[in-house]
Amino acid sequence: MKQLVLASGNAGKLKELSALLAPLGIEVLPQSAFNVSEAEEPHPSFVENALAKARHAARATGLPALADDSGLCVDALGGAPGVLSARFAGEPKSDARNNALLLERLAGETRRGARFYCALVLVRHADDPQPLIACGEWRGEILDAARGQGGFGYDPLFLIPDLEQTAAQVPAELKNVLSHRASAFRQLLEKLQAEADLS
Repeated sequence: MKQLVLASGNAGKLKELSALLAPLGIEVLPQSAFNVSEAEEPHPSFVENALAKARHAARATGLPALADDSGLCVDALGGAPGVLSARFAGEPKSDARNNALLLERLAGETRRGARFYCALVLVRHADDPQPLIACGEWRGEILDAARGQGGFGYDPLFLIPDLEQTAAQVPAELKNVLSHRASAFRQLLEKLQAEADLS
């Protein structure tokens, strides 16, 4: 595998993935380079949505494809916002409105446990019967008010108790080691390395 397409238009994800996969000699190309449309994400789980995105990109490009689906799962809300994290407060997407709705739903709630969750799926081709799947999570708690200027999404509300900082306060280098996405990436790299060693 010399090239794969990233089933995302996110420049940050592309940069992060390119750096992680470079040591394995894999070039990562954005799906926008092939004019691939955004895939539907109708499923209730992160894994199913990531798989749908990966298969869609692989089918459109003829290349192996990698997709991730991630979001915030709050214990007191039964795992919500979950796969709807980016659109929790509806369209158009808005971090500010999503955060406001989350705080509203948790008003008066003492159970504040939550986790960021990431599912990464790599398919070698569109009909791959054995996709590589890696999942990671990052546990924390939801604060009553935002703290920090960094990050995006729910980061300013997501406290990492061990660090006494939110995901918006943690330096990017440390976040890239601790996060749900970093954990999933490490697992995926191990699986890719194991495959490379066998071939």
